[in-house]
Amino acid sequence: MAVLEKIRVQMGVFITVLIAIALISFIIDPGTLQSAVSMFSSKNDVGKMNGQSITYMEYSKRLESIKNLQQALAGSSALDEQGQEAAEQGTWQAFLKDLVYMPALEKAGIRLGNDEKFDMVQGRDISPLLLNDMLFHDEDGMFDRSRLVQFVQSAVAEPEGIAAMYWDYMQDNMETDRMFTKYSSLLAGSNIVNAVELRRSMEENNITSSVSFVLAPISFARDTSIKITSQEIRQYYDKHKHLYKQEAARDIEYVVFPISPSLKDVSLSRNDIEKVYPEFVTTQNLRQFLARNSDKPLDTYYYKKDELISISAKLDSFAFRATTRDVLPVYQEGDVFRAARIIDTKQLPDSVFVHHILLQDAPDKVAALADSLLGILNRAPGRFQELALEFSADRNPNVEPGVIGWFSNNGMVPGMESVFEATPNKPYILETQYGLHIVKVSERTRLHKKVQLAVLVKEAVAGKETYQTIYSQANNLSTKSRNREEFDKEVIASNLFATPAMGIREDAKTVAGYPHMRELVRWAFEAKEGDVSPVISVDNKYFFVATVTGIHEKGTATLKEKQAEIEARLTQEKKQERLYSNIKEELVEYPSLESWSQATNRTISKQTGIAFGAPGQTDPRFAGAVAVAPEQQLCGPVVGEIGVYVFRVDERLDGAFYTENDALKMAYNLANFQIQMIPLVLQESAKVEDRRARFF
Repeated sequence: MAVLEKIRVQMGVFITVLIAIALISFIIDPGTLQSAVSMFSSKNDVGKMNGQSITYMEYSKRLESIKNLQQALAGSSALDEQGQEAAEQGTWQAFLKDLVYMPALEKAGIRLGNDEKFDMVQGRDISPLLLNDMLFHDEDGMFDRSRLVQFVQSAVAEPEGIAAMYWDYMQDNMETDRMFTKYSSLLAGSNIVNAVELRRSMEENNITSSVSFVLAPISFARDTSIKITSQEIRQYYDKHKHLYKQEAARDIEYVVFPISPSLKDVSLSRNDIEKVYPEFVTTQNLRQFLARNSDKPLDTYYYKKDELISISAKLDSFAFRATTRDVLPVYQEGDVFRAARIIDTKQLPDSVFVHHILLQDAPDKVAALADSLLGILNRAPGRFQELALEFSADRNPNVEPGVIGWFSNNGMVPGMESVFEATPNKPYILETQYGLHIVKVSERTRLHKKVQLAVLVKEAVAGKETYQTIYSQANNLSTKSRNREEFDKEVIASNLFATPAMGIREDAKTVAGYPHMRELVRWAFEAKEGDVSPVISVDNKYFFVATVTGIHEKGTATLKEKQAEIEARLTQEKKQERLYSNIKEELVEYPSLESWSQATNRTISKQTGIAFGAPGQTDPRFAGAVAVAPEQQLCGPVVGEIGVYVFRVDERLDGAFYTENDALKMAYNLANFQIQMIPLVLQESAKVEDRRARFF
């Protein structure tokens, strides 16, 4: 129990997320992935990697295993939405590891020997995953080899326990991490920066220019004199087709119908809460009363100042100025009605440091022992650790005997809530689902005034009549619209508003900020362009009706998809060419930047420190032209990214601030970026197909 609670309480979210995103392979033998593929149609495949299909059954089995492991570590019976998403991503990463990454690493000759594996755990080259795992840290936050040994012994002693599962996970990930480290080192070693490259990098950054210039921007105004032919568009598309790779996506327009309560529904909710309010004021059994009459049960949490603001500022204000005799009358915020009473007020800490001795047997069998140990501790408080070592069923190898650690209001062993009111260093007995505990609080944070509230809540919701009315409005739009044109006409006729949503990916879970939109997304990918959806309900809060306005298949975008974009680009290029020609003709008549700018009513700007090698500081075309231009001469025109430049280099300086170390660091950063791209490159090479969105 102690190891389990240590993992749950002290590691918490860290472990849950780590498990979800890690490359987990121990749960299912990779050989399973080779079996029974031919028994299923490709329609049941959730993906494909290196030519090998991943069936729905295989994916679901591994997903379930990872979810079970997460639940065990988190101490919960179900995963929340975030945990479910993490489990799904972790499952996909596990398949990528087995079918894509590891085969590529092994093909490159990367191996792990038995001596190396031993060294990673017990030798001189401890894995960084172990070094950074707080389970194996001492009180000073340093890695403690003895704690690791004790943990492994605990895992071996209970091969079916949570500690053993976690240790199997750690071993797998240590080996995977070491394999990737070796592969990265191999690639990094191939990035050689020679002396010529270093010198060039230093020169390109140390030689800077101070420049006076005029930027003539390209107008984005419509120009009917510029014509773009279909042949020009086709030629540009054919030349740049390699830039138009895309993932599958859909464009839609949608109308959303919020399922909001009507004035009648709000009035009914007000009547409901006002009807029971008198009893709320006088009842002695608030738990039972709220269970029968409120939309939310009794909240036993003790709030400190400002913690209630996220629920209601009015509640927070009332809670910290009222007494137990006061009642906050019914008030309305939006569609929610509330009334409140003070149940209790206490001075409580936010956190306490807890020690315990756990006696795991039937309470009647260990009650006498608990009383005896409590008597000893009352006479000799300093023997707590000694008695915990001898009698406690909590054998956590990672902490001193009897220590649980810091508890907060949101992180504690269930059933131990009383520790927040305990007198420091005065042990007492309590019972939880794990057995009888002799508990002692040795430290606590400073006390705050905290309030426990009983809140009567009635939220106005759309009644059956309102629901049907809103649904009828949505259904009217859907049934009257057989295609996009009719959809647009009906939207206008019904005084509705259609919102566009562009580039929706097949795996999208949200659309335009609305969560839980998988049903709408799946419909969009099954529909044809111009189709109109049936009424789609989301979370019982909204109805959606949508039409598909664009279909983008995976691969290379078609000329039709890119035509408008290409036409706009060619139009700007022609504007740029015309502006360049006009300025070039003008400059013939003027000897200096000042005379030309004055005659054409243009403004001269100045910029210092322009270096050819400094990325992102200015328009790269302009920076390149400046780097090779002579000093004190009128130069240009130069076509840049956003306009046409005419300039003069006023001064050029050769500094020494950009050193060889800077150049090496830049090369190192570039190499790191290349290494970070390895997973994407390997996935592309393995022709990974992700079809999970069809099922999850």
